[in-house]
Amino acid sequence: MSRSPVPAPTDPDEFRALSRSSPWRWDTVRFVLSWPVPDGTVPREPVRAWVRRPDALRVEALDGTPLYTAGTREQSLDDFYVASTPASWLLAPRLVAPVYTDSGLVERRPEAAYGDPVFGGGRWQAILDPVELAGDAPVPPYLPERQPCTVEDVSTGTHHGRRVRGAVVVPGHAYAPITPGHPLAPARTRVLLDERTAICVRSEVLEGPLAGTGHDLLIEAVDEDLIDDLFASVRLDLTDVSRHLPWPVGP
Repeated sequence: MSRSPVPAPTDPDEFRALSRSSPWRWDTVRFVLSWPVPDGTVPREPVRAWVRRPDALRVEALDGTPLYTAGTREQSLDDFYVASTPASWLLAPRLVAPVYTDSGLVERRPEAAYGDPVFGGGRWQAILDPVELAGDAPVPPYLPERQPCTVEDVSTGTHHGRRVRGAVVVPGHAYAPITPGHPLAPARTRVLLDERTAICVRSEVLEGPLAGTGHDLLIEAVDEDLIDDLFASVRLDLTDVSRHLPWPVGP
């Protein structure tokens, strides 16, 4: 029995499938995130972050100053769940299987407990999992108005030495940002998705009042072992005893 040919990486539907794939393509990632802005605007300071799914996060300034930590929280199915919603019982994405395309990307996402730990809100969640560009499943060809975004000019290339897939996305009426009020593509936007992780490593708004804004993400490591101590809470008002303290001795 012959198999269907694998679509080209420049196929818009393949780009959409890559946009849905992040929950199944990595467990841990270390990256540097910066926010380029138009000339004359005060830039935000870049940060370095470690993410371990489902809910562990560490964020530092580039000089090593800790900014935020959140450790894994084991969820207990106790009496509080009697009055809870069905969403409380959803499994993590890595424990359920999506429908894959012939190229191994995600065609249809199952119901699951999606979401990554975030720092500062905004587009952080959409950067790590850019499903809002494609929706959870394909849209029938006779209902194009249900596409979250029109996908144009799909291409392949590299970004910070890693293989990426890029496209210009134009949000439509059905576009619904993961974080309300903070769309990854507020208008016609050029985006780059990392082939290995499906993380959105770059965005640049091309039109409208936000033209020139976006983000740039440098992936430093994927699926490295990250121990619990990395995500231990840090009290910024206490001395870090692991650091050398000078002890001057008088004459």
